[in-house]
Amino acid sequence: MYLVFVILRKLQLYMSGIPKSVFSFLNELKLNNDREWFTEQKDKFKEQEALLKNVYNEILEGLNQEDEIEKMKIFRIYKDVRFSKDKTPYNIHRSVSFSRLGAKLRGGYYLRLEPGNSYVAGGFFSPNATDLLRIRKEFEMDDEEIRTILNAPDFKEAYGGFNTSNQVKTAPKGFSKEHPAIDLIKNKSFFVTHPFTDKETQAKDFSEQVLKHYRLLRPFFDYMSDVLTTNLNGESLLED
Repeated sequence: MYLVFVILRKLQLYMSGIPKSVFSFLNELKLNNDREWFTEQKDKFKEQEALLKNVYNEILEGLNQEDEIEKMKIFRIYKDVRFSKDKTPYNIHRSVSFSRLGAKLRGGYYLRLEPGNSYVAGGFFSPNATDLLRIRKEFEMDDEEIRTILNAPDFKEAYGGFNTSNQVKTAPKGFSKEHPAIDLIKNKSFFVTHPFTDKETQAKDFSEQVLKHYRLLRPFFDYMSDVLTTNLNGESLLED
């Protein structure tokens, strides 16, 4: 009887899509991005957030069956407009991230939901200076393994290559612009993205599709975790 319950429970997992009402609300917000309108719609916003949180928790549960997640962070709808030319007070998308556990497990999963611009992403967003230099040095010394991961058929079909929106123009200080791996080395972030249509986000198996794409990131995360916990001689930097 218990086995039947477990099987049924697994069948029930990861079978949620994003309710159409969530995108309807975001579309309305895009047209009425001001505090007066939002205050009047606050209860409706809370209802949509509750629906989204159910999906987020479903994804979190699925991730924890195959990985170890330290933190789920739901990003606020309120914008920080101090340094932005766009002074509208609210984000017109919803997003969540899942951080892996501890110093040994590096990398983070991300999900953005926005009408016409939804996607999953994963990787290393603006790593600190120490990690950035270590990654670049690894690629300078040997780029074969990372290229094998990036060029794996399933990974390449889902993600293509690294997002190249955050790069130095030629080469970082101390690196040759003629190096064969300069296309990798000049990145300041190392992450990939996969888009979803509105129809795909609302399909019943959307949570499972998100998890499917997250699974494809694991070889990349495992490789980068090894790089960031060892020196160039392959010696561990972690305390026993």
